[in-house]
Amino acid sequence: MSRTGRNVWLVTARELKAYFATPLAYIFIVIFLILAGAMTFFVGGWMGRGQADLQPFFTFHPWLYLFLVPALSMRLWAEERRTGTIELFLTLPVTMIEAVVGKYLAAWIFTGIALALTFPLWITVNELGNPDNGVIAASYIGSLLMAGAFLAVGSMISATTKNQVIAFVVTTAVLFVFTLAGSNVVLDAIRSFLPDTVVDIVAGFGFLTHFQSIARGVIDLRDAIFFASVIVLALAANALIVDLKKAE
Repeated sequence: MSRTGRNVWLVTARELKAYFATPLAYIFIVIFLILAGAMTFFVGGWMGRGQADLQPFFTFHPWLYLFLVPALSMRLWAEERRTGTIELFLTLPVTMIEAVVGKYLAAWIFTGIALALTFPLWITVNELGNPDNGVIAASYIGSLLMAGAFLAVGSMISATTKNQVIAFVVTTAVLFVFTLAGSNVVLDAIRSFLPDTVVDIVAGFGFLTHFQSIARGVIDLRDAIFFASVIVLALAANALIVDLKKAE
């Protein structure tokens, strides 16, 4: 492993250990599983559909992440800045980008663990019928990519403030705009007075558009590049913001 990879992993392991050192991590996972199950069974009507698939489960992921991911990302940098531990943290023998990527990866892995714990649903639909497991696997990948993009944006916004509540509210608002941009409600509304080219551009910036495309079972390179681009750009801005504000 290269020195950069080793440094990133050291920061990631440090952050992951910190997550599971408090009850908050377990509370987050339990809330995620309860809400995901409730939306699937009671809102999505999974039992009454008579189909062995997980479409109702994945349909609500963007809206579930809209509140749970900001709750996770708000502490990434805001808490370090509020308590003053950011100065100590930045004295570690790692570069700024290694520190940013390491903290981000810890949050993403933690989210992945929460998502992986929904595997009983996958087993259940296989017991009940013959689902298209390729579509389900693609949906899980799309969900993880979308969560990664949400986390990167949340981490960037967390670096701008010492107040976790402000970080949560601003992140939720920003993610809401980018999620809603790809919804049929918005696209149908603007299609009546804007040319198709502009509508396509708005849809192209919508998290929902790219997630739904992957959830159909086809991992298009353009959707993967979109989420990767959001992650890279947000983390680059995150590193720049932390560097500019480290003296405050």
